[in-house]
Amino acid sequence: MGLDIIITDHHTPLPEIPPAIAIVDPKLPSSNYPFSELAGVGVAFKLLQALFQSIGREKQLDELMDLVALGTVADMMPLLGENRYLVKEGLKLINTSPRLGVGEMITQAGLNIGSLDSESISWVIAPRLNAAGRLAHAMTSYKLLMTDSPQEAQELSICLEQKNAERQKLTTNALAKAREQVLAQGISPLLVASHKDYPMGIAGLVAGRLSEEFYRPTIVVRVGEKISSGSCRSIPEFNIILALNQCSSLLTQFGGHPQAAGFTLLTKNLAQLQQTLLQMATTQLAGVDLRHRLDIDAELTLPDLGGDIFQTIQQLAPFGKGNPIPTFLSRRVEVVDCHTMGSEGEHLRLKLKQGNTVWDGVGFKLGNYLAEVSSPLDIVYNLEIDRWGGEERLRLNILDFTPAS
Repeated sequence: MGLDIIITDHHTPLPEIPPAIAIVDPKLPSSNYPFSELAGVGVAFKLLQALFQSIGREKQLDELMDLVALGTVADMMPLLGENRYLVKEGLKLINTSPRLGVGEMITQAGLNIGSLDSESISWVIAPRLNAAGRLAHAMTSYKLLMTDSPQEAQELSICLEQKNAERQKLTTNALAKAREQVLAQGISPLLVASHKDYPMGIAGLVAGRLSEEFYRPTIVVRVGEKISSGSCRSIPEFNIILALNQCSSLLTQFGGHPQAAGFTLLTKNLAQLQQTLLQMATTQLAGVDLRHRLDIDAELTLPDLGGDIFQTIQQLAPFGKGNPIPTFLSRRVEVVDCHTMGSEGEHLRLKLKQGNTVWDGVGFKLGNYLAEVSSPLDIVYNLEIDRWGGEERLRLNILDFTPAS
């Protein structure tokens, strides 16, 4: 059409680069930019930065830092290097003067402006913003981020709240079906669930949940009559985008990262793709212990957790992928009380004592292990703030435990 096109992207580029006037991507082989892990929003921000510098409007960039933080956390990019700075600055803006739509969404979700962190984005704000695009069109979320009308902000945030609830229901149903499917096939080094009814907008979420549960690279495919689409989530030991690259002759389109990717292909090629990827995973993961691991930063006693240790830890924030919250081990902790909580008893609530120090602890999704709780325990945990009933208090977030030897 004779248009000059500029492309911004943050994915690993394919061998054939489109003929654009400029391609801005820190992962290009020719790129000498010092930080390659920017999110898509980070790369777009860099283009704006260059543009605004050239016309003397640099100060206006400060108003956009909240969007950069939201996008970087939502895209699950490592919170290291420049990403860490961008998210930290964006969180300051969200906590002091959030844009109208974001403020309304925070209120709807029951969060408090002033105490939001990267986890608030990943667990509460991002799923709501993403829900619109997963189920219909992302324009609802775009309008919410751009509106200057309080009434429109309220209406749109209520709409996203409803879409997110619908998305959760769809995800739960699809996950149950996909889980049943992979269990029926037997747990192999690579898991594949395929069905004509899997909604493409949530296929990545389902693949992520299965990959997390079974610690295997996982593909969820929506099977069409002629064309099928797949969403992939992987583990650090298996580079899924490299694997797809080696199967490119079977695919019509593909792209992504080492641990998250997507593709489309002719449905007649699906069985061969599945077989080829399984062979690759079987070879590459032979001898690998396919279980989650916990990296423990320090061994402490519960009395060591007093004073300003929590404030000191917060200097390392924002936490997230690539910069996890510090994890501690305490041995021979006395269990004063333990019971399940939640509507179906899926979580554990504990009261723990060591020396003269008593701490509350919560083990999310550990309710099934109630029978294994004995006293004393060795526990692995991190520190978190429990915000309930308008009060804030520190507690232990129990990640794992075993009877003390």
